[in-house]
Amino acid sequence: MNRVGIEPRAVTRWLILGVIGLLMALPIVAMVEFSLRGAPGEYTLDHWTGILDPENERKYRGLFEGVGNSLLLAVVTVLIVNAMLVPTMVLVALRFPKLQRWLEFVCLIPITVPAIVLVVGLAPVYGVVSRIFGSSIWTLAFAYGITVLPYAYRAVRAAMDAVDIVTLSEAARSLGAGWLTVFFRVLVPNIRRGMLAASVIATAVVLGEFTIASLLNRENLQTSVLLISRSDPYVATIFALLALLFAFALLVIIGRVGAVQPRRSSS
Repeated sequence: MNRVGIEPRAVTRWLILGVIGLLMALPIVAMVEFSLRGAPGEYTLDHWTGILDPENERKYRGLFEGVGNSLLLAVVTVLIVNAMLVPTMVLVALRFPKLQRWLEFVCLIPITVPAIVLVVGLAPVYGVVSRIFGSSIWTLAFAYGITVLPYAYRAVRAAMDAVDIVTLSEAARSLGAGWLTVFFRVLVPNIRRGMLAASVIATAVVLGEFTIASLLNRENLQTSVLLISRSDPYVATIFALLALLFAFALLVIIGRVGAVQPRRSSS
């Protein structure tokens, strides 16, 4: 009886996952097919191999610079989000629990503001940022940190709700651990999956962001893809496909890392 009751649930679960996977795979398959098109009715790898052709180095230089800028922005954005958001959330949870609702409200505000409206407010701010830090591409990470804040907050919040950080911190403090030891050696290992999830989300958002970079006159992957698509739509499709595969691979790798449990030494 139990087996009969379980099997339909498993079948339904796999059916739903299969349908969702098929819907997600169709655009990717279409992109691969388009990137392989050659003469009518033929497929070729010329568009892929042409990217690495030294003769096309000048043609695709801006595109490779955009890729490098986006990767740099992803790293800086992840550092900013984890360095500022996680300690703040832990401090509020341990010391100021009454402020948790206000912190959540502040962190979720950016999701309600369209990117183009956000840029209008950030434009004067970036005038000051440019005078202080210069107009380097990495300064765009400040804006991206605000953009990914709602998603990163929910990821870290879910990890914190799964463990009793108050009890963990009190137990560590009762054993003589300082606050830095409590944070880095007790709390961070227990919420690392949330931090890794926030990092993946931040990376995906940065790799796919176009509006803020375009309106602030910065060059990233998406603005470079738009420029190259006017002259070579095949290469633009290839780089968009590679960005998707990179984000997927990063998701799998970080998921595996987050699933690894720390080894316990046997006495």
